[in-house]
Amino acid sequence: MRKIVTAFVLLAGPLLVLSGCGQTAELKPRAGRELPVAPLGQGERPSASKLLEPLPQAAPQRSVELRQRSENREDDPYYLPPEG
Repeated sequence: MRKIVTAFVLLAGPLLVLSGCGQTAELKPRAGRELPVAPLGQGERPSASKLLEPLPQAAPQRSVELRQRSENREDDPYYLPPEG
């Protein structure tokens, strides 16, 4: 009986802890804290969800197609042999 209880605690404990990871409620600042001030030139503060959106520089879109087969490279005018 003791082994069953121990096994239950060991299995159910982490599941209960991880169940909070899927929270989908809107984020709000802690009590007594505020969101950052509005950026210079904007009249309103960004919301928490807007602050969590990645900037384009953080997640750039891929603009180059992957090569399907090997191809010869074009001449690069800036590729110079080492001096010496």
